[in-house]
Amino acid sequence: MLLNRTLLSAPIFLITPPFTQLNTPYPATAYLKGFFNTKGISAVQADLGIEVTIALFCKEGLENLFKSIEEKQLNKTAPLLLSENSARILALKEVYVKTIDQVISFLQGKSNTLAHLICTRNFLPEASRFEQLDNLNWAFGSMGKQDMAKHIATMYLEDLSDLIKENIDEHFGFSRYAESLGRSANSFDDLYNALQNPFTYLDEILIKILDVRLKEVNPKLVCLSVPFPGNLYTSLRCAQWIKQHYPGTKVAMGGGFANTELRSLSDVRVFEFYDFITLDDGEAPLEILIEHLDGKKQQHELKRCFTLVNGVVTYINNTNCSDYKQGQVGTPDYDGLFLDKYISAIEVINPMHSLWSDGRWNKLTMAHGCYWGKCTFCDISLDYIKSYEPIAASLIVDRMEELIAKTGEHGFHFVDEAAPPSLMKSVAIEIIKRKIVVSWWANVRFEKSFTRDLCLLLKAAGCIAVSGGLEVASDRLLDLIDKGITVAQVAKVSKHFSDAGIMVHAYLMYGFPTQTVQETVDSLEMVRQLFETGTLQSAFWHLFTMTAHSPVGLNPEKYKVKKVTEEIGTFANNDIEHIDPTGADHEKFGEGLKKALFNYMHSICLDHPLQKWFEFKVPKPSVANNVILNAINETSLQHQPHSKVIWLGKTPQTEIVQKSKKGSKWEVMNLNFQTLQGPFSINVEPAKGEWFLRILSKISIHQQPHQSLQAIKADYEAAGLEDFELFWDNKPMNTMRKGGL
Repeated sequence: MLLNRTLLSAPIFLITPPFTQLNTPYPATAYLKGFFNTKGISAVQADLGIEVTIALFCKEGLENLFKSIEEKQLNKTAPLLLSENSARILALKEVYVKTIDQVISFLQGKSNTLAHLICTRNFLPEASRFEQLDNLNWAFGSMGKQDMAKHIATMYLEDLSDLIKENIDEHFGFSRYAESLGRSANSFDDLYNALQNPFTYLDEILIKILDVRLKEVNPKLVCLSVPFPGNLYTSLRCAQWIKQHYPGTKVAMGGGFANTELRSLSDVRVFEFYDFITLDDGEAPLEILIEHLDGKKQQHELKRCFTLVNGVVTYINNTNCSDYKQGQVGTPDYDGLFLDKYISAIEVINPMHSLWSDGRWNKLTMAHGCYWGKCTFCDISLDYIKSYEPIAASLIVDRMEELIAKTGEHGFHFVDEAAPPSLMKSVAIEIIKRKIVVSWWANVRFEKSFTRDLCLLLKAAGCIAVSGGLEVASDRLLDLIDKGITVAQVAKVSKHFSDAGIMVHAYLMYGFPTQTVQETVDSLEMVRQLFETGTLQSAFWHLFTMTAHSPVGLNPEKYKVKKVTEEIGTFANNDIEHIDPTGADHEKFGEGLKKALFNYMHSICLDHPLQKWFEFKVPKPSVANNVILNAINETSLQHQPHSKVIWLGKTPQTEIVQKSKKGSKWEVMNLNFQTLQGPFSINVEPAKGEWFLRILSKISIHQQPHQSLQAIKADYEAAGLEDFELFWDNKPMNTMRKGGL
């Protein structure tokens, strides 16, 4: 284990460069700041994405933007030719300038009453984005004014984004800035050449903000987190400026992009911008790097770090320095980020998609890595997947309470690769026992552990949604993927979540090696049935990508695909161009699959033939049209003897009632329960009712240890009562689920 040490006197500056999300901070810098807190290391953090966004989309920002476009129009040597859409926006520039501050304030949650004005459709100017606008009254109803207004305001911002992209900066995007330059960049040439050009309009805004922040912080080390290709260009611009104007400041880069793409980096030009690039978990590598800069560690003692040694890109990994356990890294710390500036947008009219872009969520992790770690399309050879380490449920909920106290936010997104069901259960119990009010969602595997009862428990603890990979809805391909699930199992589990009131989103894949046209059509049919039966509420298709660190990429022959080239680039080397000689022409299905899904998510066209979605001939589905319905109607397995029994409800009111029928009289005990949705009651024999009242106190969630079904059966029989199975599996006990059994 690493020990506390005296470290740099100047603070560390942790930066997320533009752009990730507008509604909530990307958590990497908060994770690192939380760790540095445990070590007494002074760290300052900034999300330059939201800072640039606010500087651009304000009254002064738009005035400058319109002025810049007009100056380009007046350029005699190369006048700017406006599209019809851009010309319309420019003609309405005064209205945009007048309304922009109010719109941003509304999206920040500060001017909620503006929703009514926005929804009149006479307040904000509308350009091309509004041409594809859905029927808003149908989508949001007559009462969903806030969400409808957010959607309209988002389209308003997207119109301005299109203006910027057409006339100012072709790479602009709210979350994918210059992504095309960073994605699959085997060579650093395009990026390097772009960085030799004069600053773009957006670069100017970014660097102005960066320079102010650098003067405030005066760091000795700047750490740039680059989670996605869309952050890469701006991180390089930041690093370039720091190198040119703050030569005494060292620059390090880490994050998801480096971890997946730069593991075979060899281009020395990259180190004109960064001094160090660290891989995988950043806590131990950065602590050692700080000690190195403080003169307390030699270069050869660095951990998982690229740097230049005698002009050569060199990877240094001191294996004697161990990583920190998840229980040792501290609680994420969002201090210093402008939490009140983030923007809640609704781009797509879908409740699950809005979770990614609407509202500010505290990000947490239940476990490091993936407990399954077998999917053949996934980078399971990399540390962030293969090194599985769960955190104790009590510590997770401690961190939730700490974040609530610090941020005032009660919403949490668990960003695990796949949250373990057993740990989710323990976290849910801990939340309920502590009586804290939270709403949360997580990524999961659709495995059979998610029983009806577990889903009800998760819902009671504040779980509102789950997302998980169905991938290809074909049992042959799921087996080839080594997903460990079947389509029928996904249907049952999704039904359990949906019945509990937990929204379900599925990640879908097309184009997996050897996938046939028939399997693609059958997969779409399965997805149609999942929506038709109400077991899915949201989904997204993506085309299979072969990556260097996945089983498919490491052993393509086994999966009957061929690499286009065996050459390893000097820069990014994760995505691999490949050919699938035995499968379909996968890319041509993309538009049709997405069009069908869009309609299914809106519960329309579910009865249309699948041929409707494609402009070319496709075969009819070979699967029956009731496969999913049959799967979810199958009887679930009975509870096992070792299953734990938990009571979440209140103590009932009881009354002995006289019953009579055809001259016979008998007594029953009426137990009346109050729930949030109203009362319900059950009638049982008085002796069994007395026993049940006693057992309710023993199975309360606050009692430890929790009783097993086997122990309850033994208690029942010890009380001299008979036919436990008949009593427990009958209608009264099934009704008890309404009250929290």
